[in-house]
Amino acid sequence: MAIGIRSYRKADAVEVGRLIAETFRRFNLSYAAPSEQLKLLGPFRHADSEEPDHQQRIAELIDAPIVLVAEDEVRQSIVGVLRGSPGRLHSLFVHASHHRRGIGRRLMETFERRVRSAGHTKITMQATLYAVPFYQNLGYRKSTSVRSGPCFDGTGFKYQPMKKVL
Repeated sequence: MAIGIRSYRKADAVEVGRLIAETFRRFNLSYAAPSEQLKLLGPFRHADSEEPDHQQRIAELIDAPIVLVAEDEVRQSIVGVLRGSPGRLHSLFVHASHHRRGIGRRLMETFERRVRSAGHTKITMQATLYAVPFYQNLGYRKSTSVRSGPCFDGTGFKYQPMKKVL
């Protein structure tokens, strides 16, 4: 399996939007009723839409100072995406079929190198409860107790604040 890590390109937006929607719903929203899942997905609920307005809104949400993708170079498909800014991880998603293959770890290592090279010494995040063990294995620590807050149009989304000193 040849997986490459590269910078995001605007042409990736539709594929990345679908990856985020599918992965977020499957691993982070299974507790919620379908109607609440749609609220919590926000614009990503339209990831399969051909409507230009939907695609534009998703592309705007993906945009961040640092966006990395993991690409299956044989199949020419995106299997992971990381969004962040120096000092803050916004989100990380890896397609279910590619879990436990080191892709999330490679995305995080690349991100951490970029953060360090920008002169930052700490990364913070709001980890989904599903992902806490993964981040702990990478050296991240819980910084407070579990919190609950809004997520797009929904409410009550639980997350774990975490941080790592680089």
